[in-house]
Amino acid sequence: MASIFGFRSRDPARDRQTDIARLDRLAKLFEQIAAEIEAERTGLEIRYRKTSTNAAFLVEAMENDPASDRRSFEVSALTTSILNCERRIAALSRQDGMMKDLRHALDMVFDESGAPDPAAMVEFTKPAGAGRG
Repeated sequence: MASIFGFRSRDPARDRQTDIARLDRLAKLFEQIAAEIEAERTGLEIRYRKTSTNAAFLVEAMENDPASDRRSFEVSALTTSILNCERRIAALSRQDGMMKDLRHALDMVFDESGAPDPAAMVEFTKPAGAGRG
């Protein structure tokens, strides 16, 4: 597309391809971060259950025997660990929610950019098997 001033604009199809590639990279980054958050949360939840179980057995043992200073210290340490796990799990849940919001915002930009509907472009914006969040 040439004009009288010698300025040439790019073909809209090329612009669309550039937009799709850029949004695809961003979508893949969001998916990678979401997977990291999920992996951390899964590992933390496993450790949380184990720590909670240990704390329950220790409290039960203390009820059956006089509490020693060592056991009291262990209960305190386990309680602190459990509270830290709960705080971190809550933080990870907030991060996961933020990633879903960002993903939704990206889909909205994709819709507004004139590019094809992202739902129809699954191969460009989401890994195979990923659901819409």
